[in-house]
Amino acid sequence: MSANKDKLKGSVNSTVGSVKEAAGQATGNQRLEAEGSAQKTKGNVQKLAGSVKDVIKKGKDLLGVKSDKD
Repeated sequence: MSANKDKLKGSVNSTVGSVKEAAGQATGNQRLEAEGSAQKTKGNVQKLAGSVKDVIKKGKDLLGVKSDKD
């Protein structure tokens, strides 16, 4: 998956997770709150993975390293 796709999916998961977490807190639904927290964490990890991919690509570009996909 590309860095941009990882970042986009991560943003969506993080946002949806935040909404679920807030809804769980507002309604006293601990399961929904926990599910939202987990989804938010998953989104943050996905965004981080996208950022890492960007750094690796930039490093390869600076070093002039070609990948099989180029």
